[in-house]
Amino acid sequence: MPWLQEDAARALADDLRAQLDHLQTRLREAETHLDHLTITRKAVTGLADRLPAVAPDLPEHPDYPRILAAFNHATGPLRAKDVCEALGHELLPKNVEGTRAKLKRLVKLGILTEADTGNFARKQ
Repeated sequence: MPWLQEDAARALADDLRAQLDHLQTRLREAETHLDHLTITRKAVTGLADRLPAVAPDLPEHPDYPRILAAFNHATGPLRAKDVCEALGHELLPKNVEGTRAKLKRLVKLGILTEADTGNFARKQ
């Protein structure tokens, strides 16, 4: 009767080898799929980085793209005076107020947010 146990053990080993081969094939397929997804993510991320920072519905004034560029380089919220300086305008009240009006307009367009009074940031 030991040959019956040997035959059963051999059959079990053969079955396990077949399962192992099947699992190795599935693992290779999953790894290939993961590689493709990684390549796709890198491509999409690279393309997204190339998209213009200017929203298509910006008002037609040369300061608006420059204002958004200032926010793209900012590490936190900006005040109208900060943006005025970034644009190279003199810090005269009329320039600061004009810049503040532009910032408020960008808030209304949903491009910027006013975190707290006078502090503006890019909308996330």
